[in-house]
Amino acid sequence: MDRRGFLKTAAIAASGALAAPRLSLAAGSKTLRFVPQANLANLDPIWTTQYVVRNGGLLIWDMLLGVDDTLQPKPQMVESWDSSPDFKTWTFTLRPGLKFHDGEPVRARDVVASINRWMVRDAPMGLPIKKRIDALEAVDDRTFRFRLNQPYPKMLFALGKSSTPCLFIMPERIAATDPYKQISEYIGSGPMRFKKDEWVPGARAVFEKFDGYVPRAEKSNWLSGGKRINFERIEWQIVPDGATAAAALQSGEVDWLETPIADLYPLLQKAPNVAVDIADPLGNIGSFRVNHLYPPFSDVRARRAVQIALSQEDYMGAVVGDDSSLWKTLPGFFTPGTPLYTENGGERLKGKRDYDLAKQLLADAGYKNEPIILLVATDVPITKAQGDVTADLLKRIGMNVQYQALDWGTVGQRRASKEPPDKGGWHIFHTWHAGADCISPAPYTALDASGGTAWFGWPKSDLVQEKIAAWYAAPDLAAEKTAIAELNKAAMDFVVYIPTGFFQFKQAWRTNLSGIVKAPFPVFWDVTKA
Repeated sequence: MDRRGFLKTAAIAASGALAAPRLSLAAGSKTLRFVPQANLANLDPIWTTQYVVRNGGLLIWDMLLGVDDTLQPKPQMVESWDSSPDFKTWTFTLRPGLKFHDGEPVRARDVVASINRWMVRDAPMGLPIKKRIDALEAVDDRTFRFRLNQPYPKMLFALGKSSTPCLFIMPERIAATDPYKQISEYIGSGPMRFKKDEWVPGARAVFEKFDGYVPRAEKSNWLSGGKRINFERIEWQIVPDGATAAAALQSGEVDWLETPIADLYPLLQKAPNVAVDIADPLGNIGSFRVNHLYPPFSDVRARRAVQIALSQEDYMGAVVGDDSSLWKTLPGFFTPGTPLYTENGGERLKGKRDYDLAKQLLADAGYKNEPIILLVATDVPITKAQGDVTADLLKRIGMNVQYQALDWGTVGQRRASKEPPDKGGWHIFHTWHAGADCISPAPYTALDASGGTAWFGWPKSDLVQEKIAAWYAAPDLAAEKTAIAELNKAAMDFVVYIPTGFFQFKQAWRTNLSGIVKAPFPVFWDVTKA
């Protein structure tokens, strides 16, 4: 029996008797039971860029601005703002009545401390602001101001973007934590409190409605507008086994699956009282991430060896399954269907796979059968599928693979290590990037090639950074497209990372839920349960 047949059979069997301890039957309309994409192993959305942490953070911490479904920043905590004509001075005023979960008011000094911590960890947008700052100051309790020495016209998007790390506002005492160390206190001003006393990593995380939260008057739209929560509790149930999760949804033991296994879409679509639909209209880009600090991938020839041997069809078939309408090959880094999409420089991902040339490039790079540490998060179907394909690929081109099966939380810890691979570091890990994060260089953390301040893998290319800067300086869309075409080629030639394809996945929920929307993250506000 093949993998897909096994999963389908397991799901049917599990619907009669769950393989994991049974959850109590779904609670009433005031409790929402949600199965997230992965275990919530930590909860510091500045320290890590894992989407599951960002998604939990959206319930706890509020944002100054938030993007809507056109990716335009709209006011959230901010009441108003003003910028000088040269975009060097930005002044913001908070809306009145903002309150943290501990009862303290939100003050401008909390915002300043939160921005200072965020800027250090956000290479594409935060660090460029930090480099331009003459002063970031709290003018009074509700007003704060940036005084910059260079223009920064994209300030509003930077403060409201959905890509990780988002700018979440924390109390000053928490935001004062070293940005390279995890916080241990989870106090925000968002619509839900985090119940730390009920948190069992690997099993459950609980959020409780914060009665002191005052939503904006506007209708909600992604991260903008009024975040009205219709539940007293939102319980995240961690169910790593996909068949068990699907069975729990069918039986009514949970209400909503963020990322059901693709092989089980047909089963769930036929199930009574279950709805299945695309989760995110902008889709996702699969990611093969290498460590640029150590051999063999410190040599571009080794990176290109993998690039020319890799089959995106193999990866997408493993990630999404038989439905080819849900994926496409991607000889570029930017989201298909968006204004800046380009395939310039993507020839190595379009041509026939060449294992012999890959082996020669590895030899030229000095590779001599050293162990290659491949970190695979086996509790997340997307990363598990990619890791399995990679293990086979590397063996085909003569690499000595050490497949390390881990949970996603542990991968999140390990990938942050700059230690040598044989001393607790790594060579390769897999992830994915939301299409909303890949529309341009502004939110695109994974494409930054600034070296030590870049995302995990720490690529360093002056040419790539030069092309990113050219996009920022572009006066119009035509100039932006030219800069992006040149950037795509430079990043492909340097192999910042290797896209494994573009795909969409689906979410599934009980039909007694209303208000589920398509977005790059689960939107809990305005959802109701009959």
